[in-house]
Amino acid sequence: MTRRARFVGGGAVIVAALAYMIYAGVTQSAVYFVTPSEILAAPVAGKAYRLGGLVAPGSLRWEPRTLDLTFELSDGKATVRVWHKGTAPDLFGEGRGAVVEGTWAPEGYFKAMLIMAKHSEEYQAPHDEKRQEYEDLVRNLRGAWLGEENQLSRAVLATHVRPR
Repeated sequence: MTRRARFVGGGAVIVAALAYMIYAGVTQSAVYFVTPSEILAAPVAGKAYRLGGLVAPGSLRWEPRTLDLTFELSDGKATVRVWHKGTAPDLFGEGRGAVVEGTWAPEGYFKAMLIMAKHSEEYQAPHDEKRQEYEDLVRNLRGAWLGEENQLSRAVLATHVRPR
């Protein structure tokens, strides 16, 4: 075997290994979730899933002594009962989106190990609803600050500037 053939063969092995590593990394890091309709169509007990939907209004039950959290996730077509042992994230609530990771139980509910609350992608300024109150507050604060600044400036000038 010539030197060039070994070089080309080694390069091909390296390129193939890199391509496999990139492919494996991309497929493992891809994040998919199933909807309640999809999981109810063919549930497999004990299989790990990532389930996404909206928390159904009126379905949220929290037992602080036992840390049992139960709720229903819906996609508008189907609803899945979810049980979780632990606390919920801060943004989690009824009518909001959530993605839960866990397994399908043979008893017909989803046993969640992790709850991820989805949040809105739209920015809303914190004072849009009370804009006038906010503007009045800023105006008052600016006036008070400027008043203090003027008093301070006069005091500094009176003590440090001497007439000629």
